[in-house]
Amino acid sequence: ESVLAKPQHPLLHSQRFSASPCAGDQSLFTSLYTSLAQQLPREPMEWRRTYGRAPKMIHLEANFVQFKEELLPKEGNKALLTFPFLHIYWTDCCDTEVYKSLVKEDMLRWQNSLRAHGSADWVIIVVETNDNKKKNKTNILPRSSIVDKIRSDFCNKQNDRCVVLSDPLKDSSRSQESWNSLLLKLRTLLLMSFTKNLGRFEDDMRTLREKRTQPGWSFCEYFMVQEELAFVFEMLQQFEDALVQYDELDALFTQYVLNFGAGGNFGWSGLLLRRPIDMEKRDGIQRGEASLLDLRSYLFSRQCTLLIFLQRPWEVTQRALELLHNCVQELRLLEVSVLEGALDCWVFLSCLEVLHRIEGCCDQAQLAANCSHTVGLWAYATDKLKSLGELCGLVSEKEPTSEDLNRTVDLLAGLGDERPETVNSLQSPYKKLKEALSSVEAFERHYLELSHAAMEMYRAIGRLRSARLVGKSLAEFYMRKADPERAETFLQEALKSYVSEGWSLPVTHTRKQIAACQKLLGRTEDYLQTSALLAGDVNLTTEERKHFCQEILTFAGKSGDQSQKVTLSMGVFTQLTRLQFRPATASVHSGAVLQVELTLRCLMPVSVHIQQLAASIHFDLERGGTNGRSKGTQRQTNPGTVEFHQSNSSAGPPSSSAAGPPLELDEIQDRSPSDNSLNSTGVVCKNTHLVMRRHDSHSPPDTPNCVSPPAVAMKEGAQMLKVQDVTLEPGNNSIIFTAPSGQPGTYTLRQLYATVGQVQFVLPHIYPSVQYEVYSQEPQLTVEPLSEPLLAGLPQMVKFTLLTGHYTVKKGDALQLSNTDTMPILPSSSCTARISNPLVGESVLSIQSSEKVTSISLPPTPPYHTLEFHLEVLCLIPSGDERPANERLTNGEMSIDCPWSIYSTLLALTFYIPFKTKHSLLSAGNRKYIQVCVQNVSDVNFTLAEVKLTEKQHATLELQSLNTKTQQLLCSKHSVFCLWEVRWKDDLPSCLQCVFSADFSPLNQDISAFKPFHYQFQFERVTTLYSVRADILPPAGEQHCRSGLLCGLEVCITRLTEPAEGELAEDSKTDTDGLKTTKLMYEVADSSSNWAVCGKSSGMVSMPMAASATHKVQIEVMPLFAGHLPFPKIKVLKYLPHTAAVAIQPDPDSCVENDSLSLLDKALDDQGDTASIRSRGSVHSVGSGDQQQKGVAMPRLEPFSPGQVFNHSYTQQVLVLPATDDHIMEVNAT
Repeated sequence: ESVLAKPQHPLLHSQRFSASPCAGDQSLFTSLYTSLAQQLPREPMEWRRTYGRAPKMIHLEANFVQFKEELLPKEGNKALLTFPFLHIYWTDCCDTEVYKSLVKEDMLRWQNSLRAHGSADWVIIVVETNDNKKKNKTNILPRSSIVDKIRSDFCNKQNDRCVVLSDPLKDSSRSQESWNSLLLKLRTLLLMSFTKNLGRFEDDMRTLREKRTQPGWSFCEYFMVQEELAFVFEMLQQFEDALVQYDELDALFTQYVLNFGAGGNFGWSGLLLRRPIDMEKRDGIQRGEASLLDLRSYLFSRQCTLLIFLQRPWEVTQRALELLHNCVQELRLLEVSVLEGALDCWVFLSCLEVLHRIEGCCDQAQLAANCSHTVGLWAYATDKLKSLGELCGLVSEKEPTSEDLNRTVDLLAGLGDERPETVNSLQSPYKKLKEALSSVEAFERHYLELSHAAMEMYRAIGRLRSARLVGKSLAEFYMRKADPERAETFLQEALKSYVSEGWSLPVTHTRKQIAACQKLLGRTEDYLQTSALLAGDVNLTTEERKHFCQEILTFAGKSGDQSQKVTLSMGVFTQLTRLQFRPATASVHSGAVLQVELTLRCLMPVSVHIQQLAASIHFDLERGGTNGRSKGTQRQTNPGTVEFHQSNSSAGPPSSSAAGPPLELDEIQDRSPSDNSLNSTGVVCKNTHLVMRRHDSHSPPDTPNCVSPPAVAMKEGAQMLKVQDVTLEPGNNSIIFTAPSGQPGTYTLRQLYATVGQVQFVLPHIYPSVQYEVYSQEPQLTVEPLSEPLLAGLPQMVKFTLLTGHYTVKKGDALQLSNTDTMPILPSSSCTARISNPLVGESVLSIQSSEKVTSISLPPTPPYHTLEFHLEVLCLIPSGDERPANERLTNGEMSIDCPWSIYSTLLALTFYIPFKTKHSLLSAGNRKYIQVCVQNVSDVNFTLAEVKLTEKQHATLELQSLNTKTQQLLCSKHSVFCLWEVRWKDDLPSCLQCVFSADFSPLNQDISAFKPFHYQFQFERVTTLYSVRADILPPAGEQHCRSGLLCGLEVCITRLTEPAEGELAEDSKTDTDGLKTTKLMYEVADSSSNWAVCGKSSGMVSMPMAASATHKVQIEVMPLFAGHLPFPKIKVLKYLPHTAAVAIQPDPDSCVENDSLSLLDKALDDQGDTASIRSRGSVHSVGSGDQQQKGVAMPRLEPFSPGQVFNHSYTQQVLVLPATDDHIMEVNAT
């Protein structure tokens, strides 16, 4: 007999394949069913899917049913839930006769039925037990024989389709091994069959979906097919895959609605999410009778169930919000006729149903932490409830009319009966909606509860804009309920967001609502402020703007006392766009005229007459300029034109609230009270109270939306800019003020006032800061060269500039200049003075000069004018020692006495000597020449004339000029050399005092313009004492010197004159023969590296102090190169022994080197030429520096004066041949 297994619904038993038909011995299967059903799902199997989808591990659970031919799938049947995935034949036959007569025929009928219906997934299980063997031992064949027959008869190519189960009811290792093999085979075959049939089902489903554009295609039929696939995935607990199927259906339905349309009549009972499957709506879809909302509701309920299985409840709220909005739009797109308010009911009930479903699967802590996901549904439900209240007459001061009541009854009737799932719930959406529409009080309670809940959630998650938007909707509710006080609070919060973020149109709309509230509340000042904002709002029509402007003008025209005046912000009435000073420097002296031009852009739509327009001024005395030009240059320069950038009055830019008010910075200076010198400076912020405040709790300062600025008391007599009776036209207006400039100081414009009757408009802060300066300047006299530089020795023009400041130069006022010998003032009869700023005229100066004072009479000059005139001065060039080394002459001895001051002003001018002069003494044997070099260091070309050289002490001395030209051109940065030969009769004086003189003038000037130039200098020890001759001798046997071979250098030193008396006393010494001698040191050196000095290069000689005394020295040298080589340099110096007088302070012109000589006291005197001494400087002292500082007498070297030693071989050359005559030429060929 067959064993029946009752099929169960896959949703109630997940992971279960709905059909595994069993044929064969049913009693055998019944005995094994329990173990088989328990052990099959224990081990997981890896499910590998097609199209590259990731494998998953699943547990298989099968539904076993008795095999019947009517259970086999018919042609075209695409049902997947009732599909028999695997057919099993059970047998325990061990008898050959029984097998041939009964079992084989039954298996053939079973396989023929499967083959006829195309079922290829089957397996034959042979059960072997010891009991079967005992019943019929005669006909018993080995088990392997029966299995082999079955395999040969039915499993020729599929041997794995026949499985043996040994002793299944025994507890043995063999039995357990057999069970494991069987279970593995069943799992494998079952999963293979399921995967194959699932893939075939998906292919058929895709083919059906691709036919959706063909006529007659039914979405409902396709819906049932793909939903069956979703059921299968849900049965396998693959909820993500199941959700994907519903998402695809959702997207396909949206496309279907857009392309073909779907609608029909529907109810508005809302979503039903409390059932796993809404069978009522599913049956409607299966019959093709579902409406758009029914299908959407069923789809969403299934998606909601799967998302909750996936533990993603917050995605449910997000999808719900999208669903509700999409459904509303689809119904409007399809133009489905619905009862007014029905869609609002459906949305409201659906929102609450989703919220209740989420509350059922989450605790309060989770709901509070994730209110950002649910707040959208709360706000949507609140909005729809408000729409229903307005539709049913529940949002007004009056009671609902009969028409409103009938509409309410129709809406409630459309809800139908409450669903059984929510009948026992006191807070069900159905009961809430029915109660809210029952009375005005109940509606207000429910609406306020929802609104405040939504606002609190928005504030908790930081979405202030959305909270204020809900508050704005709540304000409209209060306005309908005639409660403007509560409404204004919410409107002000909303307005704050709109203004800070720059939403122009919402700002305008909200301000109109605020104006209505303020008018009802009787708050005149706030109402006028808002009316002024609306009158200048370009988003309104001209008529609306004129209406609000007339409200202001009507109040302004009322008569009343001063205390009833209303102060409003000027930014909503007119805007200051530009301010310009005349003059543009924004700095005038005291008493001068300064005009200020204001450009105001009137925002009103009509002309407005202003009784008075005034600007308050802050005066700062400490910062005024009162110390003349030197201090005036330190004053900061104020801009002459200031542009004011205004933001949109209706809504500023998004960054205006974030950035806050602009900084108003001012400079502070700390000056010394004694001389007004600057000690320190800094920057101070003048509007710290605005910058540092919390911007969220106040309105921005440039957008006076709600709070009016405080009234400012106008003090009588205060310094102000005022103008009376001004009419402002719409657009730009120009108004000119005359600014006060009586007292020196800094004037800062602080506030701007406009008075229109009882209304006063105030601009509390003028920013950027606008200042102008009034200064009182002391007279300033400056003297500067007309052209740079000033040259000494030539007449130069000097410019005198007098800034009169506050002083008035009267007739008879004069400048008194003290005369000096070095810089006389050259009077001129044509000297004129020029008065300017503005130009007044010119007048001739009267200059009177006496021995000590030069008086310059000044013409009358008004204050704050400039008086300029030029004077010609001459700076004399000193000669001789008085000439400065840097060729600059500064005359600081001249003083100027001014009539406006009791103190004298020192005149310091720097003159530059145009010439730099040098002199030198040249010798040619006994003949002497004097050379003077004149260098032009200026930028002017000169002519030199009358060039002379004289000697002051010796009349017999003749200086013969060798200069051929009487006049010479001396160009800029060039030099002229002049030469004279010195001739004498008896003896040449040892000292010459010379005076060089010449006349010079700029190029192309008259003879009268020549000025004298003198230059004094002196020569000491000009007599030639010694003559040095040198001769180079070639090596022995050679006619000429050769490079690399030693040659002889013979140096001959000859005394030319008898010693003078002073020379005898200074460095002479008497030897044993009574002959006066002196010691000389010679040195041979070659700086050009042509010669190598071999052996001694320097030495000491003892020269007799008598004419024609001669001393010769032999030195070996080696030429290093071939050619005409100059002779090595030979130096001769005086050697002063330690007995000579030594000054304790060393000569500043000498160069002391401690290691230059290594001599011991008297040993050097005795040895004479035996020491090799190399000179390294002009003057050498032998000994340590410590000994010299202590005044110990040490030997030293002293060079001869120029001309005392004449070297005949100074420029002499000698021919040097190469060492060999080999000539090597290197040739490179490329």
